[in-house]
Formats: sequence, structure tokens, C-alpha cells
Amino acid sequence: MKKYNVAVVGATGAVGLEMVKMLEKRDFPVGNLVLFASSRTAGKKLSFKGKEIVVEDINKITDYSQLRRASSATTNYASSASTGYSLDVALFSAGAAISKDWAPRFAEQGIFVIDNSSYFRMEKDVPLVVPEVNPNTLSKEKKIIANPNCSTIQMVVVLKPLHDAAKIKRIIVSTYQAVSGAGGRALDEFENQTRAWAKGEKIPPAVKLPYQIAFNVIPQIDVFLENAYTKEEMKMANETRKILGDDTIKISATCVRVPVMRGHSESVWIETEEKLTPQDARDILKHSEGVVVVDDPSAKKYPMPIDAAGLQITFVGRIREDISSENGLAMWIVSDNLLKGAALNAVQIAEALASKGFL
Repeated sequence: MKKYNVAVVGATGAVGLEMVKMLEKRDFPVGNLVLFASSRTAGKKLSFKGKEIVVEDINKITDYSQLRRASSATTNYASSASTGYSLDVALFSAGAAISKDWAPRFAEQGIFVIDNSSYFRMEKDVPLVVPEVNPNTLSKEKKIIANPNCSTIQMVVVLKPLHDAAKIKRIIVSTYQAVSGAGGRALDEFENQTRAWAKGEKIPPAVKLPYQIAFNVIPQIDVFLENAYTKEEMKMANETRKILGDDTIKISATCVRVPVMRGHSESVWIETEEKLTPQDARDILKHSEGVVVVDDPSAKKYPMPIDAAGLQITFVGRIREDISSENGLAMWIVSDNLLKGAALNAVQIAEALASKGFL
């Protein structure tokens, strides 16, 4: 089997760590694995297939030709800066500022970049890809590929088959997003606040999040824009239309941070051009890639983030007819935000590039 030299940029962050794990769990054909981060965590060792790999400081690369793609991959699971990295694909999860500077440098050396930040998502010539939805947007020429927003990914995986069947005209979504979506420091903040409460101590003030998250919900994710929506809410609207390839869909989102460690949940309402019954939707989704239907109210069976954590699946349930709209359906969608919402989707994009012969 052909092997590929892979880099993970931002390898010590919450999503970067999951990217490394996903490469191993899905047995992606890695020849050489290179791990990059900032000077703050460079030198740390991460495990991959029984080998310890030292994380390198990306800012120490001054000769970008060291990154240059080669014709074949070795199997060392370790880099060699002195002889060059010979990379085929790089998974980025180090924030928009790093992506802005470094993604083009990698791409100029012929390396595919799968970027988890928001920086390139709405660029016209950059594919915004969910492999179950729009793999046809990948090409050999477009080296930078954007990984969509976590809450957008799980929603479009479920809605694409329904859109194909009945054409979605309108979407209203409220999200219940886990603290891990705000990063490792936000998780630390949540855990410290919860421990303090359990001990009867004064709860530490919020630093990473706008307000205390323990035993609270915060109806703000990212900054507010002039239209009074947050940046996260507009990401969901704009990215969904781009991924589904339909600018006519009307979308409104409310994004909320909730005291859950891992796994985003979404209450989604859709209006379709053609009538879909709840059973129609269940039948369609039961045969949809990457989707599992858990929908038996009589037995109290429905998706929950506690059950989705660590699983490579998007769950949907509570599928019901909207009693206020003739062609409306309501549903509840849950997925692990660090996996399908980020790391898993990125690795699946790399798999699609390989299967298409682009790597």
C-alpha cells in the first residue's frame, strides 16, 4: 500500500491530539509523521503506533523548501529536518493566524493542507468539505482545503440526504455546544469551576469564556456582529449554503455554550419544498453514510452527547412533524465535536484525497 508523509500542525492542542489519534485509529497509511506546534509546547512527545514523536517548533523552519513534497514516503514516524520533511498532506489545527501564514507556505511546496481554522472557509476557490456531502469539490489543483465549523459539519451530514430528497428551503437551528469546542483552557476552566462548587469553595472567575460555564449556559459563541448574530451563528448559515451548494436556503442560528465536556447537540427545524413525513426522513437517514438514527420516544431513546463522545458517528433522533408548518420537520442532532466536528472530518478528507489519487 502506498504511504504518505503527514504533518499535524497544532499537534498539542485538543483537536491536534485527536488528529493524531484518528490517523492511528483509522489506519491512515502514514509513512512519516511530523508533529508541529509553537515553542510553548515544542519538545513534548506524543505517541503514534507505539513510537514516541517529538513535537517540533514550526517557527524554526526558515527554509520552506524543506517541506517540499517528494515522490514516495518512508515509514519512520519521525521527521528529519536536516534532509527535509517530504510532506504529502498537512492537517492544521493551530488557529487562524497560524493558518494564514503557514498554509500557503505548505501549499506552495505542493503539499495538501486541510485546515481546521475559519480563515479559508469562505474563500471562493477553497473547497469547504464534508466527505459524505461534497467530495466532488476536491481537486488535484486546489491544495488548501477548509474543514468546516464543528456545528455545521454534523448538521449538513444529516440534512444533505433530506435536501436531495425534498429540497430544504429554510433551516432554524439552536446549538448546545460543549466546552471542549472552546479549547483546552476552557475545559480546564469548566473543570476547576465544577470542583470548586463541589467543595463549597468560591468559584474561580471566567477567563477563557465570557461567563462562568459551570451550572450555566452562555448564549454567545465568538464575537457579536453588526446584525446582532455572533460570528459562530453566521458561520453556520454561510458554510451550510456553501457546502450544500445552494444559496437560496434561508438559515437562522442561535449558538449556545453549555456545561458539557464533549459532544455538540442541535435542535434543527427544516422546511422543505416537497413533503417529507417523519418516517420518510428516518428511512432516508437510516441509509445515509455516517448517520445513525436513534429515535424511539416510547423507550426514551434519543441521542445524547454523553453517548456520542468518542464515537465516529453523527446521531439523529426526535424526528417529528412540525405542527405549525405543513412541510416542516424538527429533529435533534448530536455528534462528538472533536471528532466528526474536527479531527475525524479532516482525516476523512485526507482519505478522500488518497482514494481519488490526488496525494
